[in-house]
Amino acid sequence: MAFHQVRFPLDIAMGAQGGPVRATDVTTLASGREERNSRWAHARRRYNAGYGVKSRADMLAVLAFFEERRGRFHSFLWRDGIDFSSSPDGGTPAAADQEIGAGDGSRTAFQLVKRYGASFDPYLRPITKPVAGSVTVAVDGVSVGPGAFSVDLLTGVVTLDVAPDAGAVVTAGFFFDVPVRFDTDRLDVEMSGFDAAVAPAIPLIEVIGE
Repeated sequence: MAFHQVRFPLDIAMGAQGGPVRATDVTTLASGREERNSRWAHARRRYNAGYGVKSRADMLAVLAFFEERRGRFHSFLWRDGIDFSSSPDGGTPAAADQEIGAGDGSRTAFQLVKRYGASFDPYLRPITKPVAGSVTVAVDGVSVGPGAFSVDLLTGVVTLDVAPDAGAVVTAGFFFDVPVRFDTDRLDVEMSGFDAAVAPAIPLIEVIGE
């Protein structure tokens, strides 16, 4: 198996359905009270790309993509139509969007993250697949030139050429994709007309750690 640095057809992905999934164990005690345990530190996203298939051409594109990935075997990039930007409003990224760490005078590597929620109990989601050329960085509000840092597109780690001073806040803005794989080894295709195709379900699941 391998990760393929290629994105699922974008026009089809924009019509898909899906979002984050959590795994929570809920036990009801004899008293009626509940004990809850969250088994996953991070949400795992699921999608159904079948909703985005509108034509025979779409289905042929999905078929070719599916076969090249060998079904569930290889993972790939997916664009979440709602959540693909570091900007809180989903718009164009800015270098001040997300705090990704603080300097200590020697540290140069910082993991991209996206914050969800406010001050009560925010969730920090590691971003491992930033879009090439979209990442901007600032240190204490001062933009860092594109030649003064590098970004690993397979891990989402930003490396600054010069270590920020102790306490200096490092922020970043970026577009990003989600690493996923097909969650089926079978495609059921129905030709509903001369130039129309229906794919009842094309399930995809986020792959953690790729």
